[in-house]
Amino acid sequence: MNRVSVAPQRRASGAPTLQTLPVAVTANVARIRARTPSTIMAVVKADGYGHGAVTVARAAVAAGAGWLGTTSVAEARALRAAGLAVPILAWLHPSGIDAEAAVAAGVDVAVGSVDELGALVAHAASTVRVHLHVDTGMSRGGCRRRQWDELIGLAQRGQRARRVRVVGVMGHLPLADRADPAANAPAVAGMREAQRAVRAAGLGSPVAHLAATSGTLTDSATHLGMVRVGAGLVGIDPSGTVAMHGASRLTAPIVHTTAVPAGTPVGYGGAYVTDRAAHLSVLPVGYADGIPRECSPQAGVEIRGRRFPVAGRVSMDQIVIDTGALCFPAGTSATVFGPDGGAVPSVQDWARWAGTIPHTIVTGIGPRVRRSTA
Repeated sequence: MNRVSVAPQRRASGAPTLQTLPVAVTANVARIRARTPSTIMAVVKADGYGHGAVTVARAAVAAGAGWLGTTSVAEARALRAAGLAVPILAWLHPSGIDAEAAVAAGVDVAVGSVDELGALVAHAASTVRVHLHVDTGMSRGGCRRRQWDELIGLAQRGQRARRVRVVGVMGHLPLADRADPAANAPAVAGMREAQRAVRAAGLGSPVAHLAATSGTLTDSATHLGMVRVGAGLVGIDPSGTVAMHGASRLTAPIVHTTAVPAGTPVGYGGAYVTDRAAHLSVLPVGYADGIPRECSPQAGVEIRGRRFPVAGRVSMDQIVIDTGALCFPAGTSATVFGPDGGAVPSVQDWARWAGTIPHTIVTGIGPRVRRSTA
């Protein structure tokens, strides 16, 4: 076969690396701020969508985000320990609400049921700041409309007893990814109704928040007093209407290269067969590291400014790249995804190749991948 040698480049670090780019988070917050006068809550659940919760939170706050959002009080406490002082809301509570820890850390909690709020009113030793979570059409959490009166009445009693203080009302948009304000109108109407009921109960005018990234980017009617932006911080617009800045780059070094003749099967099952003499390079990342096992034949990585296809099935710990006539030495760095454009695949490319959404790509990168910050 004709062998084309490529001069060695700077050696890779020796380990797959996910690099977070705070400057991209900053740019994304700026783009969001240009679209809304509402306060921005930077949601950093799932370890900042796989980019590092503290890193993303710091960049977002520096860029003007006024709140942070997490799944749990424990996640919020980690942000406090890192020195982040802005208001924080925890709203999913997978292990239940730790009221005392929330009060001690100055963390707000969302309550989405009569039972949840009742437990706080009955047992809280100090006043807990709460956001009433009402179901505005998702049917996935939040208090159903038929129980709003009971929830608000309980909040009245709890506030009089100084067990809770209602500081927010929240809901979700089930259809915001359509980028169609008409699809959001029922949820907006529901949230307006909840706001009126809270005010009528004498609970003041707590901040209302309904929109996540898609609503924030596409429908100003959903913005209310605050918007919750998570995916948008790291460059993902679920509506697909606004170009954001990718906030991470996944690289891996070539660890093995071999020359093979035409007709060589590659990987388990021999699903890929070389159609000409070629060089094959192995990267030490696989489905245990977050590379989607099921991906289309278009999947590829960038090496030295060119894109090369993934050859055969993704294994647990490695993928094989067909570099054709080019032979790259061990240690050469390949970019699996990044924000660079050109030959570098994006997380959106990988989502399309795997038949999924970009969120699953960035949150699925495993713990064996080294993390760094640009």
